[in-house]
Amino acid sequence: MSSLPLSSAPWPRSFLKECDFSPEQWLTLIDLAAQLKAEHKNGTEVQRLAGKAIALIFEKTSTRTRCAFEVAAFQQGAHTTYLDPSGSQLGHKESIADTARVLGRMFDGIEFRGTAQTDAEALAEFSGVPVFNGLTDQWHPTQMLADALTIREHVKKPFTDVAHAYLGDARFNTGRSLLVSSAMLGMDVRIVAPPKFQPDPQARTIAQAYADRTGARITITDDVETGVRGADVVSTDIWVSMGEPKEAWTQRVAELRDYQVNAHTMALTNNPDAVFMHCLPSFHDLETSIGRKVFELTGLSALEVSDDVFNGPQSVVFDQAENRLHTIKAVLVAFLQR
Repeated sequence: MSSLPLSSAPWPRSFLKECDFSPEQWLTLIDLAAQLKAEHKNGTEVQRLAGKAIALIFEKTSTRTRCAFEVAAFQQGAHTTYLDPSGSQLGHKESIADTARVLGRMFDGIEFRGTAQTDAEALAEFSGVPVFNGLTDQWHPTQMLADALTIREHVKKPFTDVAHAYLGDARFNTGRSLLVSSAMLGMDVRIVAPPKFQPDPQARTIAQAYADRTGARITITDDVETGVRGADVVSTDIWVSMGEPKEAWTQRVAELRDYQVNAHTMALTNNPDAVFMHCLPSFHDLETSIGRKVFELTGLSALEVSDDVFNGPQSVVFDQAENRLHTIKAVLVAFLQR
């Protein structure tokens, strides 16, 4: 059984946010994901995690993250225990610290998908075992590894030659993580959003620090044409979420409708090989209850991306979704095989 080729720099115990890693370590995880994906496709996969037990804590519902963790663990020989908000006392009858101390004595690792980054950090501090961030309000690192692997597969350039434009709401986990992770890889990264939807100063400072090291180029603009010109990758994310008042939906759509990724947006890249990426779920048609509700409010049949782009030849969203499995598997192997 081959061991992970760790870099000489110390690795963090947990997988909590991109900025805990060096660019070299991030590339190592991408390389490992590609290796594990090839092994699985070729039928040569080795179970490196036999006998390991992983707790999956989901305060927020999930399709791709939950399935990727469960299938990745299964394929590597590990066992998972799923805990939803009703399945544990986390933060209700028992503090995060106390829960962490209990789970750390029973499990080899803990996945956490919830609201507060501080909760993920507390689980890591008090459990004594690796904690894996499946999404918090601030960071979405497993998604960024999947995005990077997808870009490597579909954009036949070194990361340092890739131009990656993200359109829409960049204030929260996906936009912040995309800015930082793209800078880690030395990309020409463009955040294209109205000023109030642009990343916060902390995320910008972190990204610039990486850019100073990797040579990444960072552009933050509200001009769509400038932001997407020459892009190899155009990404976006949903504009509205369940739990928000309908008044917020109407205002959000009004503020972001000019940032929809559609055929005109893709044409503005002037790059026929540009690909479209989305971390999903997506409101590109009227086949969801939220999509229909927003249509009733706004008259728009698609929000952040038009259906012709989402289902068009430039879209790689389902390859991207599959890569959640292979990159999460890489994280589990990297942190639990040691």
